[in-house]
Amino acid sequence: RFLDNRLFATCSDDTTIALWDLRKLNTKVCTLHGHTSWVKNIEYDTNTRLLVTSGFDGNVIIWDTNRCTEDGCPHRKFFHTRFLMRMRLTPDCSKMLISTSSGYLLILHDLDLNKSLEVGSYPILRARRTTSSSDITSSGSSGPRAVGSPCHQSNSGPLSEKTLSRPSQREGGSPRNSLEVLTPEVPGERDRGNCITSLQLHPKGWATLLRCSSNTDDQEWTCVYEFQEGAPVRPVSPRCSLRLTHCIEEANVGRGYIKELCFSPDGRMISSPHGFGIRLLGFDAHCSELVDCLPREASPLREIRSLYSHNDVVLTTKFSPTHCQIASGCLSGRVSLYQPKF
Repeated sequence: RFLDNRLFATCSDDTTIALWDLRKLNTKVCTLHGHTSWVKNIEYDTNTRLLVTSGFDGNVIIWDTNRCTEDGCPHRKFFHTRFLMRMRLTPDCSKMLISTSSGYLLILHDLDLNKSLEVGSYPILRARRTTSSSDITSSGSSGPRAVGSPCHQSNSGPLSEKTLSRPSQREGGSPRNSLEVLTPEVPGERDRGNCITSLQLHPKGWATLLRCSSNTDDQEWTCVYEFQEGAPVRPVSPRCSLRLTHCIEEANVGRGYIKELCFSPDGRMISSPHGFGIRLLGFDAHCSELVDCLPREASPLREIRSLYSHNDVVLTTKFSPTHCQIASGCLSGRVSLYQPKF
C-alpha cells in the first residue's frame, strides 16, 4: 500500500509490517511490530495520514507513520473482533468494513480513527441479514447460524438488543464509529452459514464485492452489494446499509484456499479466480456502470471472458490501475499477465 509517491508498506505472515522507500529498496525504512498473527490487510487514511492494518489475531491497529523511527512508530489497537478475515476502508475513508469467517460483515459508519474502540464503547445497530429492498423494513435476526458473536460481548449469541442503548445520536446522523453488524444474503445459503473470505470495494465507493464459501466448503459465490445511504427506516430498526444486486456461483476448486478478486479501475468489471484461470464479469453484457443497471432483485453477473494459463488453482487477480492489463497468481507461485482484447 503506497502512502505517498515514494513510501509504501507491506504486510507479512511473520506478523510484521514493513515500510519501504522507493529510492532505497535494499533496506527497510523500519519494521512495525504489534500483531500476533498473520497480517492480511493494509489501508491508509489520507485524511488523518494514519496507517491501518488487520490480521488473523482479530486486531485492527492504527500506526502513526509521521512519527516513525528506525525502531518503529507509535501504534494502538483500534478495534478487535473474533474470526476477522479482511478489513477495508471506503475510498473517502468514511467507513471501515470487516469480514469474518463466521459470516458476519461489520461496518463502522462515520469513521473516526483517532478514537480507539473498546468493547461496549460504540453504538451498535442490531445484527441482521441483508436481503432485498422489500425486506429492509422488517425486523430480523442475525442470520441462519451464529458461529459466535463477532465482537467480544458477555452474551454468547449475536449482539443483544440491550446493546442498542448507547450514547445518543449526533444531530442529523449516527454517532461516530456506529457499528452495524450484517449477515449478507448469499444465494443458496438461507439455511446454512457462510464464510466471507475476500472483501473488496468499488473504486467509487458504490458497492462492496464479497467472495463467500459455505460452511461445508462445497459452494463458492461472488456477490456484489450496493451501499444504501441514509438513516434507518425506523429508529428501532437496523440500518441495513447493503443490498444484494448481483451474484454468480464460482468453481469450487482449491477448497480451503482464499481467492482474492477485484474491481477494474473504473468499476465496470470484476476479475475473479475461477479454477485454474480467471473470469471477467460484468453487470451486463455491455460492461455498463453499476448505477446504470441496478436490478430490482438480485441478478446474475455476466461472464465477459475466461482466461486460462495456469496449471494450478488461481488464488489472486488484480487489474493494473493505469494499463489494460490483468495479473493472476496461482498456488504453485506462477504469476501471469494478460492484455485482453475484446
